[in-house]
Amino acid sequence: MQHFDLVVIGSGSGNSLIDERFEKWNIALIDRDETFGGTCLNRGCIPTKMFVLPADLAASPREAARLGIDLEYKGSDWAAIRDRIFGRIDPISAGGLDWRLRSPNVTVFRDEARFIGERTLQVGDVQISADRIVLAAGSRPRMVDVPGMDDVADRLYTSDTIMRIDERPKRLVILGGGFIASEFAHVFASLGTEVTLINRSDVMLRGADREVSEQFAHKLGQRVQLRLNQTLASFERSADGGVTVVTTDRNGIEYEYYADAVLVAVGRVRNSDSLAPAAGGVEVRPRGQIRVDAQQRTSAECVWALGDVSSDYLLKHVANAEMRTVQHNLLHPDRPVETDHRYVPYAVFSDPQVAAVGATEEQLKEWGTPYVAARQRFGDVAYGWALEDEGHFVKLLADPGSWRLLGAHIIGPQAPTLIQPLIQAMSFGLRVDEMARGQYWIHPALPEVVENALLGLLSAQQHREHVK
Repeated sequence: MQHFDLVVIGSGSGNSLIDERFEKWNIALIDRDETFGGTCLNRGCIPTKMFVLPADLAASPREAARLGIDLEYKGSDWAAIRDRIFGRIDPISAGGLDWRLRSPNVTVFRDEARFIGERTLQVGDVQISADRIVLAAGSRPRMVDVPGMDDVADRLYTSDTIMRIDERPKRLVILGGGFIASEFAHVFASLGTEVTLINRSDVMLRGADREVSEQFAHKLGQRVQLRLNQTLASFERSADGGVTVVTTDRNGIEYEYYADAVLVAVGRVRNSDSLAPAAGGVEVRPRGQIRVDAQQRTSAECVWALGDVSSDYLLKHVANAEMRTVQHNLLHPDRPVETDHRYVPYAVFSDPQVAAVGATEEQLKEWGTPYVAARQRFGDVAYGWALEDEGHFVKLLADPGSWRLLGAHIIGPQAPTLIQPLIQAMSFGLRVDEMARGQYWIHPALPEVVENALLGLLSAQQHREHVK
């Protein structure tokens, strides 16, 4: 049996863990995926955003018309877009694997790993053991299970597969209402596909601030057929060879939607199930989430976990932060650190864009937390005038005692960029008044919408005090 100083399972953020500081360690890197480098590189964050840019350009004639510019969208070359994206990504993936295969202290296993004992693994036909193990196995798309699936299997896709299809479908049904569903709805609708998005709940972007969620659904519903409160019942093969998607609403009424393809975007499943964690003494919470403490340690001695397989947040920037924690704690066991999960932001690269960090107003009400709220429209600042912006806003929530931000929520152009100074303010304890007046805000740049939202918080608090 081969023995290693360290075993890492997963070639995404887990692969990033192994740097020059581990050059004297004997390491095994295990990954079962056909493509090397993890979800973000091959099937997630990066390729999807590379599709979003051409989608934004394709959608631009609609916006230009409001500004007196006559642009015409004549169509898109799906194959050219796809090949440009994966023509760049695939060589990076292959190069990353080649580089690891040539690493003198790293043995790469391209097979599935599962525990068969304490820090002992079965990897294909080989058994290996290690002093330390890091679980970074990620997650995969969740698939539905309804009648008729086998009959239309060639028309069902997930985020893993739909970006590599040969032809863009003329009609696409998307199942789901989260980040992935929202981004692909924008991509395909902008490029010319007739998109129907079906979600079983009554909201889009569940977990977002309610005002943002409602406005997002309103905006997206102007571009795609949005069907909320409907549950998938079955699939049928259509007479034209496509798919009939059958749903029911809360009253039991049945609906049929016709499509050339169906994108299933109803969530993700953590890949802990393939690891047989119990055999290694690794405790798993409901829904396959490996339990870790703040230092990323599992219940098994000298076994750590990071990223989707264990985190509350299935986000690449969180996996990277947790990776750095594990990396430090492996190298400096006498000086362990903890991952800071206080202010985890997210962004949705749809149209409109959404970004948020911290608590929603609904959460603060539920918790009984005192707060002051301010809402600033993009259209009320100078750059918003230039955009002729309609319906986008910044919403901030603050503690009226400490004047620290409790939450920040943005819907509109450049939202993922505009949120960053607010993340910084929350992370470093900057007060609202300090942030609003302690620095210059470039005029007439779009960040003035953030400045005015901060000033709105101060005005709201002054009004409260005056009323008292």
